[in-house]
Amino acid sequence: MDVYEAVNSRRAVRAFSEEPVSGETLERVLTAAARAPSSGNLQPWRVYVVAGEPLAELKGRATARARAGDPGDEREYPMYPAELTSPYLERFSAAAAQRHTALGIERDDPERPRRIAALNSEAFGAPVVLFCYVDRTMGPGQWGDAGMYLQTVMLLLRAEGLHSCPEVMWTMYRETVRQTVGADDGLVLFCGVSVGFEKEGVPRVRTGRADLTETVSFIGV
Repeated sequence: MDVYEAVNSRRAVRAFSEEPVSGETLERVLTAAARAPSSGNLQPWRVYVVAGEPLAELKGRATARARAGDPGDEREYPMYPAELTSPYLERFSAAAAQRHTALGIERDDPERPRRIAALNSEAFGAPVVLFCYVDRTMGPGQWGDAGMYLQTVMLLLRAEGLHSCPEVMWTMYRETVRQTVGADDGLVLFCGVSVGFEKEGVPRVRTGRADLTETVSFIGV
């Protein structure tokens, strides 16, 4: 699989099969991903790979919180700005509607928030979740580095025939995650990334992207 194919085929998969992912494959991917760029070569990320019984237990505890309507732990960073303006609000709304319809959750469903939270906390059935933390002393530049690192991981997973789904939702249950992975207080949970093979027979959702003219300006090219 070449780089263009990996980029074009990567998407947030929300239905994984029970097929296990080998530790050897994960080690190969994460070893290669270490070549991702970071300012000053700080490599500010810290990743915990959770699978098997520890993941099953974590999913169970997080899902119980979600189904009980638990609002989650106090956020350590905002997922989105307090007020989204155009064109970001329109992009967000269109993508959210598309995702939730594909998952069979109607907008007017009174249980919608709990159902969405429960699906996320189950990692959509993924057999592996990577939890990415950033050192609490780091700034916006290093958070950007962590994003580049995770994109590298997700593209390498595609090269291995695997899919992924980054989930900031896990920050809602960061204390539950911390109890499982043992991360110290000096680390902030950035997100979780569900990893596995895509489940067959499930409708595929591929959100649109803005036209190039909306996001890119060519100067002197």
